[in-house]
Amino acid sequence: MTTVYLLVATALLISLCGGMYQAIRGPTPGDRMLVIQLFGTAAVAALILIGEATSEPALVDVALVLALLAAVTVIAFVGLAWTVEDIDEPRD
Repeated sequence: MTTVYLLVATALLISLCGGMYQAIRGPTPGDRMLVIQLFGTAAVAALILIGEATSEPALVDVALVLALLAAVTVIAFVGLAWTVEDIDEPRD
């Protein structure tokens, strides 16, 4: 089962290469923020899988802290990116 965990973690890390392209190319800051959320989610999953494969509980703790930081980052981004004036303006 250890090999399966490591293979899935490797696949998750490889999938981030496609996300890196979108982060560089992303037309809007919102698109880039979604890619950063993808990085956070994939990193949390990869750390949990690697932690289980190597029997290192500290990696699972690091993954949980990373998940909390990713949530705080999104809240901060939304607070800075969208203001009350943006909400009140009519959309085209």
